[in-house]
Amino acid sequence: MMQKTYGNPSRPAAGAPQEIVTNKPNVPPRATHEEASTFWDLLVIRLCFMAICAVAGYHFRPFSVSKITAATAGALFAVAIIFFEIRLRRSSMRRLIGAATGSILGILGAYVSSLILTHTTMPESTRSFFSLVLFLVLTYVGLVLGANKGDLLNLQAFGGVFGSERNMKHTFKVLDTSVIIDGRIADIADALFLDGTIIIPQFVLRELQLVADSADPLKRQRGRRGMEVLQRIQKMQHLEVQIAEDEFSQVADVDMKLIEMAKRYDAKVVTNDYNLNKVATLQGIEIMNVNQLANALKPVVLPGEGMRVFILREGKEYNQGVAYLDDGTMVVVDGARKMINKTIDISVTSVHQTTAGKMIFGRYDDRSEQSPRAAAAVAAPIGPAELPAGARPATEGTPGGERPPRPLYPESGRS
Repeated sequence: MMQKTYGNPSRPAAGAPQEIVTNKPNVPPRATHEEASTFWDLLVIRLCFMAICAVAGYHFRPFSVSKITAATAGALFAVAIIFFEIRLRRSSMRRLIGAATGSILGILGAYVSSLILTHTTMPESTRSFFSLVLFLVLTYVGLVLGANKGDLLNLQAFGGVFGSERNMKHTFKVLDTSVIIDGRIADIADALFLDGTIIIPQFVLRELQLVADSADPLKRQRGRRGMEVLQRIQKMQHLEVQIAEDEFSQVADVDMKLIEMAKRYDAKVVTNDYNLNKVATLQGIEIMNVNQLANALKPVVLPGEGMRVFILREGKEYNQGVAYLDDGTMVVVDGARKMINKTIDISVTSVHQTTAGKMIFGRYDDRSEQSPRAAAAVAAPIGPAELPAGARPATEGTPGGERPPRPLYPESGRS
C-alpha cells in the first residue's frame, strides 16, 4: 500500500527534527476522471464475471450438490480468480513469462508421465489418480519456479518484443537511508537526472527518525539533514513522491526489505551502500549508485598531463606529499614532502581506479622551480641600497664583496 505525499511543509521549531508531511496531492481533473472511469469499468467486468460463474454453478450443479450451494461455490471461485488477476497485474513481464514457461513445461512433464503410466499393469482408477496428481504437482512446481526464476530473463535478447513494457508504465525508484542522509540525491533530482515515482518506505523513515533522535550530535545532525533532503525532494514538481506502507514483517534486515520492495514494485534501488549494491545485483535488482555516478563525472586525467595542486600533508612513503582535487580525488605526489602547504605544478604518472574511487599519482620536479630562481638571482645584481647594515660593496676585481688582502711588504715612503 502506498500513500502519495506532497505539499509545502511548514518550518519546524529550532532544534526539533523535521517531519515528512503527507498531504493529499493535487491531481489534475482529467487524470482523476480517467482513473475513476477505469475503476468502474473493471468493477462492472468483475461483477459480470462473478454473476456468470454463479449462474453456471446454479445451472450445472457439479458433484450433484444443491443449486444454492453450487451458485455460492461459483461466486467464490470467481472471487478467487479476481484476486489472482489482481496479483498478476503487479507482476513484471519477466515473471509472467517465467511462470507461463514453467507451467507449460510442468504440463508436458505430466503428460509424458501419464503416457508412461499407461504401459503399466496398475488398475485404471489408480493410474488416473496418479496422472491427476502428477498434473497438479508438476504444473504448480513449474509455475512457482518459473515465476521466481523469471527475474533472470534478459528481455533484450528477444529483439525488443517486450522492450516497450517499461516505457509504457511508470518507473519506480526506492530510496535507501544512506542516499537520503548523503544529500546529493536532491541535487541530482534538481538537475532533472531523476524522474518517475520516488518511493520512500515507511521503515526507512523510521530508521531516519531514529538517527535524527540519536544522542550523538553528529548522528542527530545527519538525520535532520536527511529530513531536509526529503522535504526538498517533495517540493520538486517533476517528481511524484510516495510513502510505501509495506512492512515485510517476515524480513528483519532493512536491506532485504528494500530488495523485497523493489521486487514487488519492479523498481530500482537508489543507494550508496556497497554491500546492498552487491546483494541486490545478484538478485537481479537494478541499482542506481550515487557514488558510481560521481566517479563517472570526475574529469579524466591521462599520464603525462600536468596539473596544479595544493600539497596538504605528508604521504605514507618517503618524500611523498598528498593533495586533493575539488571533487575529493586523492593525488599522491613523489618528491613533494618539502612542499607542504604550497601550490605546485606536477606531472601525472599514473591513474588507479579502486572500489573507493580514483587515485592519481604524480611527480614533482624541484629543478623546474630552482632554475628560474637561479636565473633571476644572476640577472639582478645586488645594489648598495640592498646590502645589509655593516656590509661593504664589492670592489672591481674582487668578487663577492670581500676585503682585499693586506700587502706583505711595507709600501715605499713609509718608515
